[in-house]
Amino acid sequence: MATVKIKQTGSPIRRTKDQRATLIGLGLNKMHKVSELEDSPEVRGMIRKVQHMVEVQG
Repeated sequence: MATVKIKQTGSPIRRTKDQRATLIGLGLNKMHKVSELEDSPEVRGMIRKVQHMVEVQG
């Protein structure tokens, strides 16, 4: 199965609770942390929700 690497580039300070929860759901909770997840429509939707705070690496 294909995977996607996500790196957190933005801070969750002054963001809504659902955006913070989405970052935690993606396995991100600190700046510059990288998480590798299975590439699925659910994960892509979560990335789209916080696209201003993450960077897709692959």
